[in-house]
Amino acid sequence: MPTTRQLEQLLESDPDDVFLQYALAKACVNEGNVERGLAQYQSVIDRHPEYVPAYFQKGQTLAERGRTDEARAVLTHGIQIARKVGDGHAEREMTEFLDALT
Repeated sequence: MPTTRQLEQLLESDPDDVFLQYALAKACVNEGNVERGLAQYQSVIDRHPEYVPAYFQKGQTLAERGRTDEARAVLTHGIQIARKVGDGHAEREMTEFLDALT
């Protein structure tokens, strides 16, 4: 996986690329900068509200850190978005993960 620096450089030439924005969030978390990663996931959600993977990854990241209530809220919203855009696979994955949190 590319480093945060590499992704930042790619984003300089294409700042609206949702996949690069999402990959940056994942890279931040993987490199131990969890709060920055969570903020980046939220930025993806704010800028591209129908980009379903951001909800799932943000919810998982929150849950892994014991922030269960926040994770539930993100996943619940993500499930609604997945339904709206017709992404049944993501809807099922998030629903199963949410059920496992309770």
